Amino acid sequence: MLSEFDLIKHYFVRPSHAAARATLGIGDDCALLTPTPGMQTAISSDMLVEGRHFFAGADAFKLGHKSLAVNLSDLAAMGARPVAFTLALALPAADRDWLAGFAAGLFALADAHGCELIGGDTTKGPLTICITVFGELAPGQALRRAAARPGDDLWISGTLGDARLALAGYWNEVTLSEAEQQASAVRMHTPTPRVALGRLLAEQGLAHAAIDISDGLVGDLGHILKMSGVGATMEVDALPAGPVLATRDAALRRAYTAAGGDDYELCFTAPAGARAAILAAADSVGTPVTRVGRIEAETGLRLVDAGGQALDLRLAGFDHFAS
Repeated sequence: MLSEFDLIKHYFVRPSHAAARATLGIGDDCALLTPTPGMQTAISSDMLVEGRHFFAGADAFKLGHKSLAVNLSDLAAMGARPVAFTLALALPAADRDWLAGFAAGLFALADAHGCELIGGDTTKGPLTICITVFGELAPGQALRRAAARPGDDLWISGTLGDARLALAGYWNEVTLSEAEQQASAVRMHTPTPRVALGRLLAEQGLAHAAIDISDGLVGDLGHILKMSGVGATMEVDALPAGPVLATRDAALRRAYTAAGGDDYELCFTAPAGARAAILAAADSVGTPVTRVGRIEAETGLRLVDAGGQALDLRLAGFDHFAS
């Protein structure tokens, strides 16, 4: 049987390498990070709980990926460069195969973004994963939720809704072929954090406000509108549907793109004069972006169709304390 410290040493301690960012990493009471001179530190935490955020028996490799991806997505929304992260892990049992798969998925994404595991904790209990991620960016560059301005364009990265469609397939809310289920589930289990795009938007001063879409676009955009004291008109039919969802009827596309959740795309606002630069920046990092509305002085969110007619849609974001 693995002890706590054997588990950490075998699956989560990695050989030192030249790219290591921590002044002192795993093995002491605290890790030590030396900030880059003149930079600010961005910090975010996310918790994933079995049965709430992922299914029991979820693939360990994919779960390792997603656990870090949702945190990197928060850094992307602020325009920060990933630096390091900690991992707190509660496990019902120290299963070697599960740990090997989880660590492989976790470190594959961490290495892709130069993000170093520097510490954490393990204990026995219901499967729960909590990651705290650290990033850095120059003072004044952060894409804050409170910075949207009337006249801004409203943009979305990537596509929306396939993750929610996959969940609907699992729950038998819709009928999907095996190929459709597998294709849409890629977005649900292995989201792509838009770190490169977020950094360009911040470093080039292209965007004003941003948020990552984790709980559904309508709910997450609502945070920007409330904190900025503004409103918006959004063209629901312009929302970029995922490739599987795009084959479905308009009502389902509207519901799942506008309020599906688990997309981990960026929603951001930017001045109309930045349109060409935003398209060029997005193209340079291989991430499509779509302009879907505008920020207005009148508070509230107004949903319209392609012809500008108001839509009466009852949509809400995910609530972590709802039943």
